[in-house]
Amino acid sequence: MNDNISTEIKLSDLANLAGISQFHFSRLFKKSLGISPNQYVIKQRVEKAKLLLKNSELSVTDIAFPSGFNSHSHFGKYFRQFTGFTPKQYRAEY
Repeated sequence: MNDNISTEIKLSDLANLAGISQFHFSRLFKKSLGISPNQYVIKQRVEKAKLLLKNSELSVTDIAFPSGFNSHSHFGKYFRQFTGFTPKQYRAEY
C-alpha cells in the first residue's frame, strides 16, 4: 500500500490480492492495525505530505496530488484532521 500511496487504492483490489472478501479484509485489517484500511491510507498520505512540506519548496497545492489526495480541499481537510494544523501552519511550525 505504501508504495502506491499516491495512486487510487481500492478496497476490492486489496481484498482480491489477499484472496478474501472485502468485508473480511476490512475486518481483519482493522483488528490487526486498529484502524480501517481507508483511515490507514489517509494517514499514510498525510505522513507523505508532512515529509514534502518539511523537505521541499513545493506549494501546498502541488503537494496534495503527489501525496494521493484528489483535491487541495480534500488534502487540507484530512491534513488538519490528523495533525491539528493546516498544511501552511505545519510548514511554518516545522
